[in-house]
Amino acid sequence: MKRSLFLGVVLCLLVQQLPGQGTSRIKDVTTYRNIRQVTLVGYGLVVGLNGTGDRAIGHRGTIFTVQSIANMLEEFGLTVDSQHLRTRNAAAVMVTASTPPFGKPGAKFDVNVSSLGDATSLENGVLLMTPLRSAEGEFYGLAQGPVSVGGFNVTTLGGERLRQNYALVGRVPNGAILERAAGEAALQPDQPMELLLKEPNYTTASRIAEAINAVAPSVQPLAQAIDASIVQISFPPGLSQPFELVQFVASIETLQVVKDVEARVVINERTGTVVAGGSVTIGAVLVSHGSLQIHTTTAPYVAQPSAFSTGQTVTIPITRTTVSEQPGEASVLSAATVAELSAALNDMGFKPRDVIAVFQAIKEAGALNARLIIM
Repeated sequence: MKRSLFLGVVLCLLVQQLPGQGTSRIKDVTTYRNIRQVTLVGYGLVVGLNGTGDRAIGHRGTIFTVQSIANMLEEFGLTVDSQHLRTRNAAAVMVTASTPPFGKPGAKFDVNVSSLGDATSLENGVLLMTPLRSAEGEFYGLAQGPVSVGGFNVTTLGGERLRQNYALVGRVPNGAILERAAGEAALQPDQPMELLLKEPNYTTASRIAEAINAVAPSVQPLAQAIDASIVQISFPPGLSQPFELVQFVASIETLQVVKDVEARVVINERTGTVVAGGSVTIGAVLVSHGSLQIHTTTAPYVAQPSAFSTGQTVTIPITRTTVSEQPGEASVLSAATVAELSAALNDMGFKPRDVIAVFQAIKEAGALNARLIIM
């Protein structure tokens, strides 16, 4: 009886409608609350650089790079005076990463490598074995491998400098090995599973719960929205094996829901970019536009004294100001969409920066039915 109930629930979840317009999969708008990603950091050395590493102590370089190299050589049984080390082929770096979701010991993941000293490029360098630790100092893994910077920074003999992209920050693909799990909890049939919305929204949370309950009917609803960011899901009775729980969760992930999107208008004043969502509407508002141009020119005027006089030649600046005003245009917009507003502003001759000012003014007038975000 339990096996047939399980198969019935899974089949019901797998028979889904094709994705509709404006729909998203549940796995694309949520994440799991029991996923724990730990932020990691480490200090290491990048070697194999072509004279672009940190400078030596005598050249006002980074002392910690020299000390790190000396300490490393001591681990291999070599004692070297740090004053005699030249470090142009090595650079001190900070290594940062996060443990992969559901990562188990042995899993590989990428790490970021950033120069810490006065190196000029990490191109073609190799990161030496670097321990990765959490903020509490707990050891989680090791990182090592060739650094990919995706650019170059070269100075020629004549002093000409050629640069492409940024060569002081790189990445080591799959360069770290996880030695310790981050502590994700396994699925338990008697414990509810919780989904976290990537963008908390009461409407979206309610729709997710309704979509799950619609395809997995039960005496008690399996899913319920706790708040704007959490949807709690209980496993159907009869599911006890790990593979059964995994199949149930996998079926939920592919459910389609209509994500509720907040009406927003995003403005970047530095670039003159305006991006507005399709749900943004404009209330009744009067928009007037006119342009006043003031041109000021200064020309030198030379005053020449009379012949045989004791006067001196002087230069006097003469300023002329011209004012021209173009006739203003006014347009009344009533319950307009962003597309209608853009068309009207284009007809009125507005430039991108003028459009930004109009959106800000409409927001202050209370006619913009959206949240205005200025970057």
